[in-house]
Amino acid sequence: MRGHLSPMTRTQYYVAASIDGYIADSAGKLDWLFQFNDTPGLTEHYQAFIDSVGPLAMGAATYEFILGENQPWPYADRPTWVFTHRPLPAIPGANLRFTTEDVSAVHAQMVEAAAGKNLWLIGGGNLVAQFVRQGLLDEILLSVVPVVLGGGIPLLPAALTRPLELTGLTRFDRGMVELRYTLPSRAPAPKG
Repeated sequence: MRGHLSPMTRTQYYVAASIDGYIADSAGKLDWLFQFNDTPGLTEHYQAFIDSVGPLAMGAATYEFILGENQPWPYADRPTWVFTHRPLPAIPGANLRFTTEDVSAVHAQMVEAAAGKNLWLIGGGNLVAQFVRQGLLDEILLSVVPVVLGGGIPLLPAALTRPLELTGLTRFDRGMVELRYTLPSRAPAPKG
C-alpha cells in the first residue's frame, strides 16, 4: 500500500496525452483530443473508469477550463477538491471544496470520502507532480493520442526514474491506446 489509508482505494492519474507527451497544446486547448471523442469503445471505457471513482482533485487551471466550457458540472455529486490560491466561482450543482492545503492532508480527506472507490487526479500535471513527490500516486492510466503537438502543457513535470509496471493495455480504433501503469513503491530512506 502506498500513500493511502485503505487497501481498496487507489489514487489514479487518468489522462490523455499526445505522442510527444503533452496534455494540452501551447494555448491550453484540447481540440486535438476532442476530435477523437467518437472513437468506438472510448465512451464505454471512460464510463467504466468513472464508475470506479469517488473523489476528484484538480488544480485551478483545470477547474477554470471546465468553467469555460459553460456546461453542467460533468462529475455528478462526486466530492471534488480544487487546489487554488485565488478565489474561484462555484459551479452550481458541484460538490466542491476549494483548498490551499498540502496534498498529503487533502489526500487523507479524499480517501476517507472515497468509501472504497478510487481517487482521480484530473488534469494538471503540476498538481499530480505534488502527489508524486509525496508518494501518493498509485497508477497512471495514460491514453496516448496519435497526434504530435510540438509543445504545450507536459504530462507530468516530476521525475519517476524507477521503471513503472505496465499492468494493462487497451487498444482503440484510430490509433489510440491506453497504457495502465502502477508506480513502484518508494525506496526506503538510506540509513544514516
